[in-house]
Order: sequence, then C-alpha cells, then structure tokens
Amino acid sequence: RSLFDGKTLTGWEGNEKIFRVEEGAILAGSLQEKIPNNEFLCSQDRFGNFELRLQARLRGEGKNAGIQFRSERIPNHFEVKGYQCDMGMMQSKSIWGSLYDESRRRKFLMEGDAEKLAKLVQADEWNDITIRCAENKIQIWVNDLQTVDYEEADKEIPATGIIGLQIHGGAPAEAAYRKIRIRELE
Repeated sequence: RSLFDGKTLTGWEGNEKIFRVEEGAILAGSLQEKIPNNEFLCSQDRFGNFELRLQARLRGEGKNAGIQFRSERIPNHFEVKGYQCDMGMMQSKSIWGSLYDESRRRKFLMEGDAEKLAKLVQADEWNDITIRCAENKIQIWVNDLQTVDYEEADKEIPATGIIGLQIHGGAPAEAAYRKIRIRELE
C-alpha cells in the first residue's frame, strides 16, 4: 500500500516549515538556508516486518539525509531513535544504503560498498531504495545493489516502530522522497 498520496502529508507528522509536498514528492530542507537541526517527518502508523520501497534524491551542499524505520520519536525533542538507511556522503565516501543506529548506539551497524555505490548512485537524481525487515534481519538495496544484510543480535532492540524521512541539520540541502509504498510481511 502507498504511504504517500503524492499530494498531502496525510498519515505523516512533523515540522511543516521543513517538510512540504511539491510535484508528487515530499521535500525536506532548503537549498538556500542552513538547516538548524535534524528534522524528521514520521508515519502515524507503526510497522514491524515489512518491505518498504521508495525513490529518494538528495541535492545541495549538505550531504546527509535518511530513512528511519523501527524508530521512535524522542519525547519533547526533534530527534528520533532507531534504525536509519543513510543517504549521502561522509568524508567524500558514499554512505547511501548504510545502516546507522540514530540517537541510540550512534554508529554505523553496516556499510555498503562505497566504490560500487559511487558508480551506481545518481547524484542529484532519483534513486531506488528498498528496506526489508523480517524478525531480526534487516536488508537494504540501493538501485538494486544490496548494501546491507544485517542480523540484530540485541533482543532488547524494538522490532517495530515508525517510518521517518530525515533531513540532516547543517549546510543547505534538500532531500526528496516519492513513490513510498510498504508491504507488510507475515
């Protein structure tokens, strides 16, 4: 089923000064202004075992955004905590499709092959992302290249949560997300 109708932010919650809908996509951030802090547009529904497919694009000087999943908002704060499929660059290395643990362990759990991603990711253009979660297994693909095949060993880590679209704080940047659809797995 679709998580985004292409016209409104129905089914999502977040800072509507940062997130908006244009030309069938959810846009986050600004190409003209610095982004004060990380911002997240979060699904109102929660998901556990699923396959999420979408297209994402990242433009501008700021080189970081991502897709949260099995995540939670931190009360009275702009951050969320949980898994993130990263998008962008870090120290001139592609981190598209890497698995980061946002505001919890605060580290990369698994990274994709940066050299292959550098050739495959279309800078400033739409890229296909697939995130599949089944029990403790997490898999991620970017433009049909598998970047992550991770098994969570910590049984205390929640296996359900919200989906979130991120724009990272810092230099001007615009993240865009479209064709967001999910298939829940049994």
